[in-house]
Amino acid sequence: MKPVCLVIGAGAGIGGTVARRFAREGYHACLCRRTDQEGLQRMVAEIEAEGGEASGFLLNAVDDGAIEERVATIESDIGGIDVAVYNLGAQIGDRALQDTSYKAFEMGWRMGTFGLFRLASAVSPHMEARGNGALLVTSATAAMRGNAGQHSHAAAMGGRRMLCQTLNAELSSKGIHVAHIIIDGAVDAPDTLGKMLGPERFQELRETRGMEHDGLILPAEIADTYLHLAQQHRSAWTHEIDMRAFSDRPWWNH
Repeated sequence: MKPVCLVIGAGAGIGGTVARRFAREGYHACLCRRTDQEGLQRMVAEIEAEGGEASGFLLNAVDDGAIEERVATIESDIGGIDVAVYNLGAQIGDRALQDTSYKAFEMGWRMGTFGLFRLASAVSPHMEARGNGALLVTSATAAMRGNAGQHSHAAAMGGRRMLCQTLNAELSSKGIHVAHIIIDGAVDAPDTLGKMLGPERFQELRETRGMEHDGLILPAEIADTYLHLAQQHRSAWTHEIDMRAFSDRPWWNH
């Protein structure tokens, strides 16, 4: 039976590319995303065309019981989850304080922090019983620095970072590797940056900063780092890492 890599937030950018990379390494990739069944099945088909194994599931991570039920089903029907990737974003857009409703603020927390807590609660007992596992958590610059208009996102991502530290403190001695991965820059991803900017502005940005300029972070290169983290020897585990294009200023110099 192949090891399993579960990716929550498997869009066409980081999440789907990470799933594809792990499948190439011999994992059965379980891709979960909220919408777009057609796009989900296309990613599964691409993985299978390369000789890998994959399954796709529509999953709304804020629904009660959705994460827990999916973990239980994968464990019983596909195999033990060796790597769980929490790649769910929590960006609700720039909103002034008075324009941020309680509901919008809470939604950021549910996606950014509570969903990760639920995933860890569901998957860690299985990993602990086997004596190993990895929980890889995609994060953002907002985990390190709050900006105007980012009340919900900064609170969610700051909470995500602290939650990763508490999870690491409790789970590392049980053989579970928790890594907090800060994406400190723009990613060449149509599902995230592309949707935020629109197709024309996104293509313009790719032509001026991305592509051969290497000014946008490439999902395939990010995926290589995720694989490396999952395969690190436990005598030298990385808990926190940040990634950005060579031409970007890091978050602490802004």
